[in-house]
Amino acid sequence: MSYTGDVTADGPADVRELPGLTISKIEVGGFGNNAYLLRCRETGDGLLVDAAADAGRLLGLIGDGPISAIVTTHRHQDHWMALAEVTKATGAETVAHPLDAPELPVPVTRPVEHGGEVTVGAVTLDVIHLRGHTPGSIALLYQDAHLFTGDSLFPGGVGNTQGDAARFDRLYTDVVERIFDRLGDETWVYPGHGKDTTLGAERPSLSEWRARGW
Repeated sequence: MSYTGDVTADGPADVRELPGLTISKIEVGGFGNNAYLLRCRETGDGLLVDAAADAGRLLGLIGDGPISAIVTTHRHQDHWMALAEVTKATGAETVAHPLDAPELPVPVTRPVEHGGEVTVGAVTLDVIHLRGHTPGSIALLYQDAHLFTGDSLFPGGVGNTQGDAARFDRLYTDVVERIFDRLGDETWVYPGHGKDTTLGAERPSLSEWRARGW
């Protein structure tokens, strides 16, 4: 079966096999959060994007394979409710932007900034700081083709900025300059909630997003 990114609460993971990386997506918790397990195909090392909830399900997804890092995309509680338990069980390094790190329930052992990198085995992920949804929201980019956006970019728009025009302008500008202006239409977007999308599917709506202000 080909990967679609369509998952449901308590349903199975949807798995995408890339030449260097396996991506497994599940939905956890009461807010429909997505969690992603990235595993290097060369070394077997793993990285979890957002230990959002349901620690037992996340640990089941991780299984017996090693996991060296847990990346939290931003400070909102629904994205880290299982972080302490999964960190304790796995001994994984905790990764987040320093502006959001103080709000997390465990110390961040590896703070990352815009332009930095996170590795999982032989795989390198680029860190993109997207300011606005929270001060320290980050996205992770693999090979300019696979983008994990947390709550900063979804099908149909950028993340919630609570009606704050300045925050919306900052997030919209970052998303356009740091994502759409840099990456091609084929880039696949893995968001923090709901269905996946591509930059090509969203690009025609950018002016609409700017005009409506959300």
